[in-house]
Amino acid sequence: MSSYLYTNRLYSLKLLYYMIYFLTMKHIISAKYRRFVLYVEFFVAFVLLIIFYNFISPNHDTKTLYISSSNIDKVVYTLKENGYSVTWLDKFMLGLIHTPEKGWYNLKPNKYGRLLFFQYLHNKKAETMDIVIYAGETSKELIKRLAKDMKLDEEKLHTHYDSLAQFREANIFAQRYSIARKADENHTISYLFNVSNKLLEDFEQEYLGGKTDVYTLEILLTIASIIQKESNSVVEMPYISSVIYNRLDKGMKLQMDSTLNYGKYSHTIVTSERIKSDTSPYNTYKHKGLPPYPLSSVTIDALKASISPKNSEYLFFMLNKSGEHNFSANYKDHLKNIKAFKVYRKRKRLKIK
Repeated sequence: MSSYLYTNRLYSLKLLYYMIYFLTMKHIISAKYRRFVLYVEFFVAFVLLIIFYNFISPNHDTKTLYISSSNIDKVVYTLKENGYSVTWLDKFMLGLIHTPEKGWYNLKPNKYGRLLFFQYLHNKKAETMDIVIYAGETSKELIKRLAKDMKLDEEKLHTHYDSLAQFREANIFAQRYSIARKADENHTISYLFNVSNKLLEDFEQEYLGGKTDVYTLEILLTIASIIQKESNSVVEMPYISSVIYNRLDKGMKLQMDSTLNYGKYSHTIVTSERIKSDTSPYNTYKHKGLPPYPLSSVTIDALKASISPKNSEYLFFMLNKSGEHNFSANYKDHLKNIKAFKVYRKRKRLKIK
């Protein structure tokens, strides 16, 4: 037991003793002070109630959790969701000095009395670390890396991920996240979904006019995942998006290598043999339309490009020597771009040798 808690309880016991002593001596007070005695009794009873209440722990466990909003009702909801008992008096104490801000907290409910715990909750910020979710990662890849980097149980991460996932892939956006070092598997995954879902809600509001159906979002995320696999350039993304839409509108097969980078093939080089042998619906050289599901994690920029393609007549794009893409509206120009890149690759190999 900490010295602070010991001293706090010692003073409380002394105060309790004096109050009991005072109550036993009340019969010697003159009857003309009866109303005064009644007031004192009410006051003593109230103070005793506060003392008793202060020693009722809101929770017996130390927890690291994420509060997603500084709204007092949201804070109370989060605490209750994590097993803390919160009354109107606790809510009053929460807002008395400073309402906890959005962020990670490491709570130790038994370290202080109940009232001080709620009054100074905003001071219990947890130490955090940066975690990056990379564009193009599958859920299995990012969970495996999270388990390693944060020393968490991979199976528990998978279980909680599956319980929250709306889509087969692309549930968590690719970006940098700040996570408490002591966060457990559930809180880690819940936080990643919480932030990603908020980004998705903002996207729906801005581009779709509000909440939309899961099927529409899955199509947009599928297109975004193709764009993401083809290029990380924010400038090129709307052009690649236009190629996808233009080919779909004309009833053409997408014929994009990126769609074959699914599941265990996520980072596998697509060869001509693979194109011939892969019979899955992800093979857009053989099947018209989009792949059945998103391929992997995407950035919010790729998702925006999926619904805002550049106005163009482009049907083809080819990598060039600068690492960017040349876009073309007809196959003849596309063949020229292919030839130019092959010449560049050949000269580069000869130079290396």
